[in-house]
Amino acid sequence: MQLGHHRARRYSFHASVELTDLQSETQTKEQTSDLSLFGCHVATLKPLPPGTKVRIKISHRSESLEVLGRVAFVRPKAGMGIFFTRIEPHDQLVLDKWIAELRDQHNPPCGVV
Repeated sequence: MQLGHHRARRYSFHASVELTDLQSETQTKEQTSDLSLFGCHVATLKPLPPGTKVRIKISHRSESLEVLGRVAFVRPKAGMGIFFTRIEPHDQLVLDKWIAELRDQHNPPCGVV
């Protein structure tokens, strides 16, 4: 897979993120700018290097999920793409629910304006 190539549709998604670098245990609080079934983009002026293993907790409304991931790519002055590497079943259900809601917002049923 090429860096920056997405395997699933990404949806605009703004939520709070707690990001932990698993090697240094350094934590930062950031924001997502998009989300897919396989990862997300984290808006930050201080991205971690590609390949960095991270734990990411995403909080949206009254729910949150926590996954393990890896920095897939960095966009200077924009942020970094995180590829999810491990998702527990409960967290997968939350992610699936969020993606379904985002999909419905982008593709409303026929007759709905």
